[in-house]
Amino acid sequence: MEITAHIDALRREGGLLADAAARTGLDAPVPTCPDWRLRDLLLHTGQVHRWATAHVRDALKAPLDEDGERALLIPAPDDAGLVNWFRAGHTALLDALTAAPADLDCWTFMPAPSPLAFWARRQAHETAVHRIDADAAAGTEGPSTDPALALDGIDELLRGFMSRGRTEVRGERPRTVQISATDGPGRWLLTVGPDPLSVALTEDPAADLTLTGPARDLYLLLWNRLPAGTGKVDRAGDETLLDLWRESARIR
Repeated sequence: MEITAHIDALRREGGLLADAAARTGLDAPVPTCPDWRLRDLLLHTGQVHRWATAHVRDALKAPLDEDGERALLIPAPDDAGLVNWFRAGHTALLDALTAAPADLDCWTFMPAPSPLAFWARRQAHETAVHRIDADAAAGTEGPSTDPALALDGIDELLRGFMSRGRTEVRGERPRTVQISATDGPGRWLLTVGPDPLSVALTEDPAADLTLTGPARDLYLLLWNRLPAGTGKVDRAGDETLLDLWRESARIR
């Protein structure tokens, strides 16, 4: 996806998130994030938007320290102003990304074609996943994630986050998971074992577990947002690998 497409996705998903929150009580539980209420989701995502904005707008060469991060929530909004506070932070992020030069030089934490490409992509998916959480809190499914965005998000999750060597998805012996989208070109082969998770853009019909389905459902499944027994993902093989993923695939 191009940078402009990621910014457009960020605009759409952030607007949908705010709309879902505006029609839902902020004390509503978030089923996809069991420890959170809707206000926690808004505070978290709004703070992440402001955090990303600071790095892009100010071309920061190093990550904000703890004091800088705390300042993003001062003053903390009350419930009456929380949705508008979220919308303001979302708009500021869109403005920063749109105004940033193509050769922006700032801190990032995963490989990307450029810092601007990194931040546009990362915030598009941060917001898309949490929009799904907001819809869950509102008790609605919400609009379907665009297949192109879902495919891109699967790739970011697998070849970005999960390939950094920090994942806890490990096993005693090597086993493989084949992930294949039915509505796009996405094919990923994961090897889970004692070593850090590895991801290859290939197919293996003899994989220990195969997950096949629409990009949207695979996106939700891999981000642990697809409730058990729902969706259109066909599973064949060793489903203990999927249990392992649910238990240990965490983003920090």
